[in-house]
Amino acid sequence: MATPDPDPLHTPGLNADHTLKGGDTPPAEGGISGISHPEPPELRHPWGPRLLITLTVVLLCLVIAAVVLGLVL
Repeated sequence: MATPDPDPLHTPGLNADHTLKGGDTPPAEGGISGISHPEPPELRHPWGPRLLITLTVVLLCLVIAAVVLGLVL
């Protein structure tokens, strides 16, 4: 890894007038910006309607089973 602030006399890629050649990247600086791959979308509603419906159906089944077992026993 290159040092972030090299000695100006020993900086690679400089012309005689101490400027960078066209298309050259300064030391310790990325040539591109941004992320390397797309990130998955974030969950907007972790307690969304699908989960609430599922919990309601399961609870309703448990109540019905308790009533049926209570009547049978």
